[in-house]
Amino acid sequence: MKRILILCNGNSARSQMAQEFLKRITFNRVEVLSAGINAKPIHPMAVRVMQELGIDVSENESKSVNKFYHERFDYVITVCDEAREKCPDFQGSFTKIHKSIEDPTLAKGTEQEKMEAFRNVRDNIKEWLTDFAERYKLG
Repeated sequence: MKRILILCNGNSARSQMAQEFLKRITFNRVEVLSAGINAKPIHPMAVRVMQELGIDVSENESKSVNKFYHERFDYVITVCDEAREKCPDFQGSFTKIHKSIEDPTLAKGTEQEKMEAFRNVRDNIKEWLTDFAERYKLG
């Protein structure tokens, strides 16, 4: 089974969404994990926008990348520039993929405007990962 690690700075929104989408897109035929360079609790708005699509991430655990240093992966996907810059070298050979995705936790404005920022990021992640899985024949 192929293994994929998705990294972002906090593992609180983007990488959590990406993990759940990629699991579904590949019908769980790929082991998908996520972690953060500076792990933070999962953002409540990330939980809410995923629930809008029937995906529950409320029980997901935010993890530090340190937990995975000695593990092997086929792909390591960084979804923010900080994660790309600080991405450790993992065991063995793997394909490193980077996709800079806006951090919705930095959105300003009303609660509705912030929720819209989370929805936009969620939808962009889903679309990009659908293309990714097709390109790498993971689905």
